[in-house]
Amino acid sequence: MTCLRCQHQTCKRFGYFGKRRIQRWRCTSCRSTFCEPHPRLTRATMISQPDLAARAIQCLLEGCSIRSTERLTGLNRNTIMRLLILAGHRSERIMDTMMRGLQPRYLQVDEIWTYVAKKARKARHEESKEIGDQWVFVGMDAQTKLVASFRVGKRSWETTTGFMEDLYKRMAENHRTQLTTDGFNFYKTAVPDNFGLDVDFAQLVKLYGDYGQHDAAARYSPSPIIEVISKVRTGNPDPDHISTSFVERQNLTMRMQMRRFTRLTNAFSKNLENLKAAVALHFAHYNFCRVHSSLRVTPAMEAGLTDHVWELPELLQFQTK
Repeated sequence: MTCLRCQHQTCKRFGYFGKRRIQRWRCTSCRSTFCEPHPRLTRATMISQPDLAARAIQCLLEGCSIRSTERLTGLNRNTIMRLLILAGHRSERIMDTMMRGLQPRYLQVDEIWTYVAKKARKARHEESKEIGDQWVFVGMDAQTKLVASFRVGKRSWETTTGFMEDLYKRMAENHRTQLTTDGFNFYKTAVPDNFGLDVDFAQLVKLYGDYGQHDAAARYSPSPIIEVISKVRTGNPDPDHISTSFVERQNLTMRMQMRRFTRLTNAFSKNLENLKAAVALHFAHYNFCRVHSSLRVTPAMEAGLTDHVWELPELLQFQTK
């Protein structure tokens, strides 16, 4: 082996590098170390090898953490995270391109809590605003189970308004829909500001009880629901369809299918970019690749956006026009 630095031709073996066991060498003249020539996994080659990329992405989609995916595939965790970011950006472009001109009859909106790096009560004032609690706003068609829009951010007025604006832009022109949200206060003004009078808007307010301060089960168990109140805000919504059950069921799917959303785990998101990429990948896969058990087709097929079940390599290689 010839030294890459001084071109000396006397080099000795010097162990292996990484889990791929790439041979390392040490030059007997300049004492520098280097690896033998080998194909590198770059952003371009990850997608040019769909089987390798699809295997790692499939592990993440099935609820594996980054480190467990590393053990299953043999790829370095940094490579897996770069692949996640790349797949997340592609998925975000898919959602932005395909989710246009939608005509849902009943829309359900809800938020699910997660956090980045640490929980809000442990975050310091001088730290980045990205650290701490984050919320995923989800808008779902109750009939086709299609996730029309989502937004990751703080549970604030700005995030709520931006999410509602994006959701409204994805609706077909002159289409009237029934929209149901939970009792979050910012929806009362964010929905009329973006949808105007072209929506039948209602809020489903749930009142929770208390297990008691000395009940050990209250530590991890949810509080019981003691009353549900339907409040009509705009238009004339159908009382039989004032519900958020389907989008709340989607929250369970997110908790089960994304390891970073699982409670009491150390697989939480360490930065906001990874969280957004994982959420975008999850919803793109859910809409186009995963067959819904009750529909027998994917949500995108039920909504008429595509005519077949997408395979994962097709999702990763999607090109926007």
